Amino acid sequence: MKKIFVLAVVLGVVSSFSFQQKPFNLKESIQRGRDIYIAQCMTCHLEQGEGIEDVYPPLAKSDYLMSNKRRSIHQVLYGTSGEEKVKGKKYTGEMGAFDLTDRETSDVLNYIRNSFGNKGSAVTPEEVKDVRSK
Repeated sequence: MKKIFVLAVVLGVVSSFSFQQKPFNLKESIQRGRDIYIAQCMTCHLEQGEGIEDVYPPLAKSDYLMSNKRRSIHQVLYGTSGEEKVKGKKYTGEMGAFDLTDRETSDVLNYIRNSFGNKGSAVTPEEVKDVRSK
């Protein structure tokens, strides 16, 4: 009986550690986001986020992207269409939604918002979840 009790206590301690969430780490998020960017975004926005003139807006040094974090989250989750003004130039087009988890959305936005000459605050999975829920 004593062995069962000790085993139960050990299993309880181990499982409580495994379910604790690690604190958000922006550097790790950016690293994960790079792979998502390559797989999902690079075809249109190109390797350095420069976009394709008159077709796909640049993500590099993007005033539009950096000015509204919630809008950026929404656009990755649900896509976008219509006119956007990026770096003084109008783009009219469509971007489809991406089937990403909250963490993946956070990661790819953190990569973009901290690459290509951009420097932005972290997008957390909780912020993505909040935008998704509204």
